[in-house]
Amino acid sequence: MTEIVIHDLKVGVGTHDPEVAAIDRAVGLLKKIHISASDDSLCVVKKSVDARKRDAVCYVFSVAAKLEYLPEKRLLDRIGAVEQKNGFVDPEYGTRRLENRPVIVGLGPCGMFCALLLAENGYRPIVIERGANVNDRKAAVERFYKERILDPDCNIQFGAGGAGTFSDGKLMTRINDPKCAFVLKRFVGFGAPSDITVQARPHIGTDLLLDVVNNIVKRIEECGGSVCFNTRLESVECKADGSVCGIKTNRGDIACDVLVMAIGHSSRDTYNMLIDNGFAVRAKSFSVGVRIEHPQEMINRALYGRYADLLPPAEYSLSKRVGERGVYSFCMCPGGEVVAATSEIGGVVTNGMSRRARDGKNANSALAVSVFPDDYDGSARGAIEFCRAIERRAFELGGCNYNAPVQTVGDFLSGRYGSLPSSVEPTYMGGGHFELSDLHRLFPKRISSMLELGIADFAGKIVGFDMPEAILTGPETRTSAPIRILRTDNMTATGHPGIYPCGEGAGYAGGITSAAVDGVNCALGIMKEFAAN
Repeated sequence: MTEIVIHDLKVGVGTHDPEVAAIDRAVGLLKKIHISASDDSLCVVKKSVDARKRDAVCYVFSVAAKLEYLPEKRLLDRIGAVEQKNGFVDPEYGTRRLENRPVIVGLGPCGMFCALLLAENGYRPIVIERGANVNDRKAAVERFYKERILDPDCNIQFGAGGAGTFSDGKLMTRINDPKCAFVLKRFVGFGAPSDITVQARPHIGTDLLLDVVNNIVKRIEECGGSVCFNTRLESVECKADGSVCGIKTNRGDIACDVLVMAIGHSSRDTYNMLIDNGFAVRAKSFSVGVRIEHPQEMINRALYGRYADLLPPAEYSLSKRVGERGVYSFCMCPGGEVVAATSEIGGVVTNGMSRRARDGKNANSALAVSVFPDDYDGSARGAIEFCRAIERRAFELGGCNYNAPVQTVGDFLSGRYGSLPSSVEPTYMGGGHFELSDLHRLFPKRISSMLELGIADFAGKIVGFDMPEAILTGPETRTSAPIRILRTDNMTATGHPGIYPCGEGAGYAGGITSAAVDGVNCALGIMKEFAAN
């Protein structure tokens, strides 16, 4: 038995049952290459909306078919089909004995999935997380919103589930790894909606993610793993050959032979500690910018036209390049809100968040501009400080009380500021917590000029994108880690056997799914070398 996937099956939006229609088309295509298949042997595995032509918006499906044998490639090519890769994870087990339990630093998507696989395979990992469990973390975020008391160790960036917990739960990724399917299926098994395995742009929603994360933590512990919250890494102890022998935390020392560094993209103190201790840490490409908010209804109409009422909230992905520098939309949240995502006292950071229903009035997205080494001193510390300086300027512009600097698009493009929001109300911190400012003061001129150019260019792709009443809130500085912790082909840190830097914080992923896959690969690498405890 084998499985193939037929791609690019287009079905009109007004079709009575579009999934059934897609399967019927797949059956018809199989007949063209003389293969008979029943409807119950086919299923939809991917669904998206093609809105490139407003007068001909359609669904695009991929349909999987289970067959007795794999047809020749020339026949598959005739019907736009390929062999299905199942994403099955089949660990190999090494024989080297571990003197101590593996330790994982960080419980974001990377750390969670690494710990999950190790625990389920008998390795009894110890996970340390500087932030709190889901319930206490939620309380800390709510306290920050209400009282402006920030806990630097427990906030929207740090705690169970990592930064992704308080976002949109977006699972879209550009990596082409069959393990993505494995990650999505595991999320479903822990309570995520089943449609995330089908949607081309899947999302869980912040409100549902909290329970999903809780369920994964419970599974790790049921399988013999330990999860230690409110436990912050302070230093890594190494032998003369660079191999790890233990770590120091704010709650005591832990001996280990294997250390997974899934630290997240906001662990600046950890980055500096590693640099101080001679780890190979380099600056990498990253971006900074602002959040832009429009009425979601306007975005729906602009992209879907007369089909707007028949489709879910519209999403967009836009980019513009001038020479080497680009400006692009990032982490677009339909029907969402702009959240306060700082993890450092005296800084302002924004991010986007949506709940499962995506039923808020505003659409928001980051508008991010690429940053190059000549924008700062080119070093890893310089990259970190470049972002931190922007966040501190934003704190000052916002009034030094964690309000965010805000400017209308009309003012930003015309070089003035002071116009009050009208038809689009800023949603940052639940609304009302902003200071009218000149966002050009946040960035070097080359960055703000690219933001201006991007807004103008994107207005040619989405009518109304440059509407004067749209809102810009700054800054967005945590799109990805600005550094990379160098590692070898077996995923261990350069010069440090037994230490595995991985995920977004180490510079090897760019979102929930890719970080989780890196965690899976890390766990597989550890299991291949070492025996279970």
